[in-house]
Amino acid sequence: MKEVIVATHNMGKLKEIREILYGMPFDIISIEEGGYHIDIVEDRTTFEGNALKKAIETMKHTGKIVIADDTGLEVYYLNGQPGVYSARFAGENATDEENRIKLLRLLEGVPKEDRGAAFKCSIVMAYPDGRILKAEGACEGSIGFSPRGSNGFGYDSIFVIDDDGTTFAELAPEEKNKISHRGKALRQLRSILEKTYNMHDSGGAYENRSIK
Repeated sequence: MKEVIVATHNMGKLKEIREILYGMPFDIISIEEGGYHIDIVEDRTTFEGNALKKAIETMKHTGKIVIADDTGLEVYYLNGQPGVYSARFAGENATDEENRIKLLRLLEGVPKEDRGAAFKCSIVMAYPDGRILKAEGACEGSIGFSPRGSNGFGYDSIFVIDDDGTTFAELAPEEKNKISHRGKALRQLRSILEKTYNMHDSGGAYENRSIK
């Protein structure tokens, strides 16, 4: 089984990737679990650009197949902020709570109908032989007025998905994965991979096939 490195230090992301790609012929591990130490500056202006940079640089450093994603929250009232700066919206080493607090402060006094937002995710899988796979997903919603729920991470507790005010953080992981931006991108990636790896009828083994 091939080892695949996930280029993230976010254990929430790693957990979601493992859950949705479960059953694929990979041993999915984090950078830390692989014993690697690499810090990549996310200085691109798009989610795909950052994901591509992280995947390729991590692949070159480790010599392994690498999955990288860049995910962010775009708030329409704020002209798409925080966007690619979502993870460091309140500062380079900001916590999730600090990022949420800054966003809610910027939206103080903004009515419900003007708090529309979307989570967006771009995923890149880079192979040492030069192959690159790409997938993306988005989820529309709005920003709540205060945190709700204890599941998830990042902006999940203030990202509202329905008229009842339900947030991502109030959903069970399997429920979130069905509708989330990263869930959609990962299922798209899984679909691409299933065209690449053909499962035999016996033993659950996979046969490697070329990527068209």
